[in-house]
Amino acid sequence: MCGIFAYINYLVERDREFVLATLINGLKMLEYRGYDSAGLCVDGDGADVLVFKEVGNVNALKDKIEAQAFDRKHVFPSHCGMAHTRWATHGIPAERNSHPHRSDSANEFLVVHNGIITNSKELRELLEKFGYVFESDTDTECVAKLAKYLYDQQLKTSGKKPLSFTSLVKLVCKQLEGAFALIFKSTHYPNEMVAARRGSPLLIGVRTAKKLKVDFVDVDNDVEFPGTILFNVFPILAAFHSSPKCLLEDGQALSADKPAVRRARSRSFMGSDDSVEPIEYILASDASAIIEHTKKVMYLEDDDVAHIADGDLHIHRLRRDDTLSSMRTVQTLEQELAQIKMGSYSHFMQKEIFEQPESVVNTMRGRINFDDGRVLLGGLKSQLANIRRSRRIIFSACGTSYHSCVATKSLFAELTELPINVELSSAFLDEQLPVFRDDVCIFVSQSGETKDTLLALQYCKERGALCLGVTNTVGSTISRDTHCGVHINAGPELSVASTKAYTSQFIALTLIALQLSDDNYAKANRRREIIKGLQSLSSNIKKVLSLDGEIKDLAVKHKDITNLILLGRGYHSATCLEGALKIKEVSYIHAEGILAGELKHGPLALIDKDMPIILMMNKDKHYVDVENAYAQVTARSGNPILICNDDDNSQVIAASQKIRVPGTVDALQGIVNIIALQVFSYHIAVARGINPDTPRNLAKSVTTA
Repeated sequence: MCGIFAYINYLVERDREFVLATLINGLKMLEYRGYDSAGLCVDGDGADVLVFKEVGNVNALKDKIEAQAFDRKHVFPSHCGMAHTRWATHGIPAERNSHPHRSDSANEFLVVHNGIITNSKELRELLEKFGYVFESDTDTECVAKLAKYLYDQQLKTSGKKPLSFTSLVKLVCKQLEGAFALIFKSTHYPNEMVAARRGSPLLIGVRTAKKLKVDFVDVDNDVEFPGTILFNVFPILAAFHSSPKCLLEDGQALSADKPAVRRARSRSFMGSDDSVEPIEYILASDASAIIEHTKKVMYLEDDDVAHIADGDLHIHRLRRDDTLSSMRTVQTLEQELAQIKMGSYSHFMQKEIFEQPESVVNTMRGRINFDDGRVLLGGLKSQLANIRRSRRIIFSACGTSYHSCVATKSLFAELTELPINVELSSAFLDEQLPVFRDDVCIFVSQSGETKDTLLALQYCKERGALCLGVTNTVGSTISRDTHCGVHINAGPELSVASTKAYTSQFIALTLIALQLSDDNYAKANRRREIIKGLQSLSSNIKKVLSLDGEIKDLAVKHKDITNLILLGRGYHSATCLEGALKIKEVSYIHAEGILAGELKHGPLALIDKDMPIILMMNKDKHYVDVENAYAQVTARSGNPILICNDDDNSQVIAASQKIRVPGTVDALQGIVNIIALQVFSYHIAVARGINPDTPRNLAKSVTTA
């Protein structure tokens, strides 16, 4: 939910003003992940650390820093700074709850965190018994205080600095339950930084003047701690306070200054000769904050611990896992800086809506041969036969991604002739749904890091199902943990309200259904019809976007409404759900998507002259049924806005408010219609004076439970 960003340089002279600007700009690129409050810390002139926090957005933090008097021109050949933008989970938005969180008034240990520590209550109670006083309501503060507690206890035992920074962080993380991406900074370990992740995304960018000597980092996969005291759970932690010793498996006591086993150090990132060049590292929750600095990045895996000091990077493991690669490769980011800049648009949401003629093409590029009607998804090639042999397909997703699954459910059933289940990830484990080895489970997530969807993925993998991922983020957890998958290639999406990711997910799932059925001759004509519709989709979206002024006028006219009902049948049931979600999340209007066939089973009681209604009335097999729904609504004095085909000249259409959109094949009409609803939701939010990029109480990447 939160955004974390950090910067560390070595032999690259930077003044404090540069470091502050880098941290602030990094936070601005991550603000879609949280905007309740923000904070950062930078090195002081001596051993002290300067910490700044403010409630509100990143600009409020920037203004507060600019108003303070301190030396901005102090030059550092090596410097560690880190920053955080918060989406509140524990504690209200307040300066005391903003990150970085500290261990004590001297800022001995500082931590920024994305995720949720589920055992924070137990840790807090234990540390309070040892005399620690908490300043915030957050789950993160216990991490900083636990680090100081462990450091102090071992210092008492050994009489000297007892641990490497990496070993100390390992000990801390061993006590944590839940999901986290953590970055640590300490006055006891100047010019060093340690990062750890489990269940929350974190990547490291590398910037050098010269070409990198290596393009990977060896991982130390040994989980024992050289020269440390070992323990795992709270009862032992409590006992450790009174007697800081622990027994190894063979019963031999281990002191703080005596390593149990000689350990091999992970290979130097700077090369086998250990020579160090001037270098800068940028750590972030998302590649969008790194791209302006470098395109060379490494994605950390779950339970990785990365240590940066003296210009070098080493990666260690919290838990041994022989199924993971023993190295972390340096990857090159594909996206461009221009993709994450707003350009001439007023908001990112508007920009991303208008990018859809290109983003839908990018999703299809290289995957469809329109001449012979063939679909080829390279990510499914290795498992295609197994998917076709399955007995059931289960979709699991949340929010907008869930709606994309609902939108394509009928098409999957029609083309594959398999039973199809669409399940909310947030309810998957609650219901303990039966999953079998001959099931195929498809997990859809824009970020690839959605916590509920990851939990559902783990549940299905444990039961032997074939797991397929559909994400927008290369290197995300879902893309790594599934057996195969498809990247939707929609490009960066920074507005909290998802727009182009929805249409690209819709298309990617349609492509999967088309490829799975390409061995079924009976479906050949239907497949050709859909592929023809995909070929003209980009131009149809452009036609809808050309109605921007007309839709804006309609939105302004309805800006003061408090309720809205969206009605549709068949393929448009998902369009109604997604349209209602867009309207409610960016304009705070209570909107509800209802299947038109359900009107007489209760919702018709809501209809009167004052109830705003949007009705999907496209020419498809349900057209007559929708006309009946229209008659039911107007008979109760309803005055619906119709989304209809531009060539429909019926008397009903002529007498109504309407948005005329191009007609296409029924399975794709929902994409055309949702563009109109996205534009409508954007303009109604702006007309109400709301920033649609940052709706209240929401954040973009829901990476916590």
